[in-house]
Amino acid sequence: MLSTLRIKNFALVEEAYIEFLPGFNAITGETGAGKSILIGALSLLLGERADRTMIRSGADSCSVEAVFDITNLEATINSALESCGIEPCEEKQLIIKRILTPAGSTRQFINGAAVTLSTLKTIGDLLVDIHGAYEHQSLLNPACQLELLDAFGDIEKLQEEYANLVKKYQDVQTQIQSLVMDEQTFARELDLLQFQVGEISKANLKEGEDEELEAQYDRASNSAKLAQLCAELQRIVSDSDDSVHSKLNLAGRILNEIHHLDPSTEPLFQIHNGLIEQIQEFNRDMSRYSEKIELDEDQLKQIESRLDLINSLKRKYGKNLSDVINYWKEAEEKLNRLLRRNEDLALLSEERERIKTAIIKAAEKLSSVRKKVAPELGKMISRQISDLGFKQSRFEIKVDYKQPDFSSQIPSSGFDNVEFLFSPNLGEPLRQLRSIASSGELARVMLAVKTVLDEQDKIPLLVFDEVDANIGGETGLAVGEKMRQIGSHHQVFCITHLASVAAKAPTHYLVKKEIKNRRTYTLIERLVESERILELARMLGGKSQTAIEHAKALLKK
Repeated sequence: MLSTLRIKNFALVEEAYIEFLPGFNAITGETGAGKSILIGALSLLLGERADRTMIRSGADSCSVEAVFDITNLEATINSALESCGIEPCEEKQLIIKRILTPAGSTRQFINGAAVTLSTLKTIGDLLVDIHGAYEHQSLLNPACQLELLDAFGDIEKLQEEYANLVKKYQDVQTQIQSLVMDEQTFARELDLLQFQVGEISKANLKEGEDEELEAQYDRASNSAKLAQLCAELQRIVSDSDDSVHSKLNLAGRILNEIHHLDPSTEPLFQIHNGLIEQIQEFNRDMSRYSEKIELDEDQLKQIESRLDLINSLKRKYGKNLSDVINYWKEAEEKLNRLLRRNEDLALLSEERERIKTAIIKAAEKLSSVRKKVAPELGKMISRQISDLGFKQSRFEIKVDYKQPDFSSQIPSSGFDNVEFLFSPNLGEPLRQLRSIASSGELARVMLAVKTVLDEQDKIPLLVFDEVDANIGGETGLAVGEKMRQIGSHHQVFCITHLASVAAKAPTHYLVKKEIKNRRTYTLIERLVESERILELARMLGGKSQTAIEHAKALLKK
């Protein structure tokens, strides 16, 4: 629902901040007071055409800002915001703002983020329906009419099953298209993949092989120097008369004499033996290392050749050896798919035909149920329309099943065209709702439709203007009662000239003009009960005691 609306420098409104309540809200005022300003501001906010004449005279710009409580629509709104790249709402509040400049350009924001006009329209369509001399009416859209018919008939499950089949068909079709190509393209791709797979397979690569080869190459390249250093180290440790090993042996003999003289030196004797063992282990490790670095020229050339091959494959197929191996696996899979192309195409074509048959069957079932439900819904709406003053009118819902066409985009809702048709007078032909000339007639038809489908219609705010055009008496009471009924499931704004309609609203707003310092201002304020009585009396023809008593009676009733 719309929680607050802030209007600044829009038409005759210098600045207004309005808090709205749930349910049915009546908006009244004298002719010319500016009641249409409220709808104009809402329309601007929802992405309708902007005109610089909307800016209050003398102002640099105008702006409209609204805060919506999306408690009952949070998942839908956040999903739509996410698809548009906008952060989800916080604390179940959606904030929309639009600014109009004298140049005629606009800027629009949702939750503080700048958005395009199309994004604003997308989100606005989920929030508000305006019925009157305006274009922002979802029920004029045949796709919306079809959705409401499905919701009324409780056949969304059938529609979902059909939509899932369409998705499967599209997935299979995508796979088929990926395999279908002309013979020259097929031959070129086959030759390329065979060459790539063969080249990489022939190399017989192993993970980490390049790192090990590079280490071997570094050792082999420095083998002469390493061999010289190893020999020098071995001479110092064990291969000379003054080596560490020789001196340790000499130290051992002296330590042995000490041990004979003083047995308490046994721990020193054990440490010496440990040193001897470590030197021997060191010699063995050095010998093994020396054998590894003693590579001949042929071995070095083999390592160089292997590294050259691996680096060549890296340049073609990936930055590292893992990338090359992954490329080979993927190319091999592509090659296998090409080699079994004809077999896969045959299987996929069979699957496509099977799904196509299932889609047609599901679409026919959908259409059959819709055609069964449509007359029932049509009759219910007709009764509501009759209550609103159209005693000789006709309302029908037409469901036309189109011949399935799989050569173009398959509709996700089935092959039905659904149209709400209306004839206001006896003898006149049925016409589409969007062809109704009178905005007042259209608003009342919309009210009847909304009354029947108020629980199925998910749009939280419904705005009615001119719904009371050319009616009065009992019809006015019926309009007010239906507004109140819809208000149990929606927030409803109704701009009305009829006291019988306004009296049915739990909340009543007055739009009035004031002149200050030779400037005209439009003000919007919520009325308390005593103020409502006076406003209803004015609407009844004056503020006489008779009118006041009539107003009190209407409110009591």
